[in-house]
Amino acid sequence: MDVQEKLSVLADAAKYDASCSSSGSKKTRAGKGLGSTEGGGICHSYTPDGRCISLLKILLTNHCIFDCKYCINRVSSDVKRARFTVDEVVKLTLDFYRRNYIEGLFLSSGIIRDSDYTMEQLIEVARSLRQDHAFRGYIHLKTIPGAADELVQKAGLYADRLSVNIELPTPADLQKLAPEKNRPQLENNMQQIEVKAQEIKEDKKKGLKSVPIYAPAGQSTQMIIGATPTPDRDILLTSTTLYSKFRLRRVYYSAFSPIPHADARLPGKSPPLMREHRLYQADWLLRFYKFDVTDIAPVSHPDLSMDMDPKSAWALRNPAYFPLDVNKASREQLLRVPGFGVTSVDKMIAIRRYTRLRIKDLVLLKVAFNRAKHFIITADYKPPVFAEGKLLAKFTPQPAQLSLLL
Repeated sequence: MDVQEKLSVLADAAKYDASCSSSGSKKTRAGKGLGSTEGGGICHSYTPDGRCISLLKILLTNHCIFDCKYCINRVSSDVKRARFTVDEVVKLTLDFYRRNYIEGLFLSSGIIRDSDYTMEQLIEVARSLRQDHAFRGYIHLKTIPGAADELVQKAGLYADRLSVNIELPTPADLQKLAPEKNRPQLENNMQQIEVKAQEIKEDKKKGLKSVPIYAPAGQSTQMIIGATPTPDRDILLTSTTLYSKFRLRRVYYSAFSPIPHADARLPGKSPPLMREHRLYQADWLLRFYKFDVTDIAPVSHPDLSMDMDPKSAWALRNPAYFPLDVNKASREQLLRVPGFGVTSVDKMIAIRRYTRLRIKDLVLLKVAFNRAKHFIITADYKPPVFAEGKLLAKFTPQPAQLSLLL
């Protein structure tokens, strides 16, 4: 099988891994060499679902000794198999960069022989690019489940970002569909990356010379959603725990894709892509808007609404919280208003030190006023459902109001 045919097979096999992004990495690797993690000289392409791809995204091989029921590359699958050598991946990356197709490499793999052997192969690709070819572009390595701690830590010396995919939202889900993997082991891999990153950070603070660069874009993970009946609340609780324990940069949510000859325990169709989108919106609220999981997905509503975004859904469940006076409300309160973003809220707080905010000011700040107007008071405006600070009618998600919010 020639390299072009291998590329066709292994690039297609890599499409199910959503956890590839070059965001968050600055040009931290000094010196002359090939590659860039910044905008110049990068050719971007877009997948059908809108993700921006500027990396060579491939598997080292789609051979795998594991039999994860949701995976197209599981050992019991009859898919066409291929395997790159280390030198072939290195050459492809350099050739694609020189042609201005990519800004770097996202490399994952099925498990061949054992976890440690496979992890060593991935590390050798990154080492060769960095040391033998002076490649300064972006490298994202996906760690192999069960690899030795020292190998997981070593990978960060060459990669800009590492990912440890926990695959499914709960340990019970993993035991059901991927019994050869276990959650404590995966979390231990995450912990090893965090420990090494903190060690290097402390060495820098002490002023030690020759401190190596270690995974400057941090680590991420991916969860497959819709392969099990786990509700959105449990998915978000898992994400919150991972963010707090391991300081992840991102949790990626990947809608389950049905595969040929699937296990009977798997659903026959994918969940709606809107569910994936709502989880990303909720994730953003948890990370930047000071919401918690109970706000977004309470026990009484464990799944996110497909009809409206999570912030609007929260606002309609909590009418007593509104209306908020944009000239008096705190930053945390304003972040709860549908249509208000972090940047616009910070600008409001800065502006109102000198003048009272009016509708025209919000329009100039480019907030989504048609959504926000139901929940705010300005110096020259009160929402129709309120008068003199009193709620005239119970503010519930009526169809007419929902059409204005969406």
